[in-house]
Amino acid sequence: MRLILLTCLTMIAFAANSVLNRMAVDSGAIDPSSFAMIRVLAGAVALCMILTVRGGGLPLRERGRVVGALSLAAYMIGFSLAYVTLDAGLGALILFGTVQVTMFGWSALRGANPTMRQMAGAGIAFVGLLIALWPKDGVSGGISGAALMVVAGLGWAAYTLVGKGAKDPLAATAANFVLTLPILAVLLLGAGLHAAPSGIALAIISGAVTSGLGYALWYSILPRLAGQAAAVIQLSVPIIAIAGGALLLGEALTLSLAFAAALVIGGIAVAVTASMVPTDRS
Repeated sequence: MRLILLTCLTMIAFAANSVLNRMAVDSGAIDPSSFAMIRVLAGAVALCMILTVRGGGLPLRERGRVVGALSLAAYMIGFSLAYVTLDAGLGALILFGTVQVTMFGWSALRGANPTMRQMAGAGIAFVGLLIALWPKDGVSGGISGAALMVVAGLGWAAYTLVGKGAKDPLAATAANFVLTLPILAVLLLGAGLHAAPSGIALAIISGAVTSGLGYALWYSILPRLAGQAAAVIQLSVPIIAIAGGALLLGEALTLSLAFAAALVIGGIAVAVTASMVPTDRS
């Protein structure tokens, strides 16, 4: 029961990042660049504090650290800028679908030899993403926002793949957050930055609580979850974000979004659970 509750709490934290970002940026309380930088700063502080309490150094010079920091920066920038135009639920759906489809494709390119069931599931999820990304009423803002969220998804997929072999995921994540700060400062500092106290507070919550502590909690329960179960559980994140956006932000739940979500989540579920199906069935 404790594992179930902690897992549910972690998925809510992941989905909350979308809701918090959209809430802060859409209200005008903070610009997306400032939100991204404050979020990473707060996350870095929270993770380093956890690391200090737990014990252990900050591995800033380990192999793959530069790639990890660059990919995390791509995720943070794309994620924050996308929510200028995207609803929280749609953004989470595009992000999650892009990450899963990218990781599936990378595994296939690395010689994983996907089964017909896996390819069918990936195909269904890809169709769902196309429906979610399809331009609505010629609104270019939605297209640019979707493109930015795809960039964020590619960045998070790369970040996940690079970090898979980390001996200490928590320490590696803390180091990546620290190294991402100067990258964001170079790329995002400029004119037009503004932040009201409410926007700063939302960015800090997103960075320190739903990102920093959320990632730490996820790493603590991940070893107790089967690999396939961990993948399937994450299917709940876009649904929670869609519900949160509708309840807290008044975002519309359209039929096309619901259909796209069903295709993406259903297709990924088919693909990631393929290895659970016995191969000796007649």
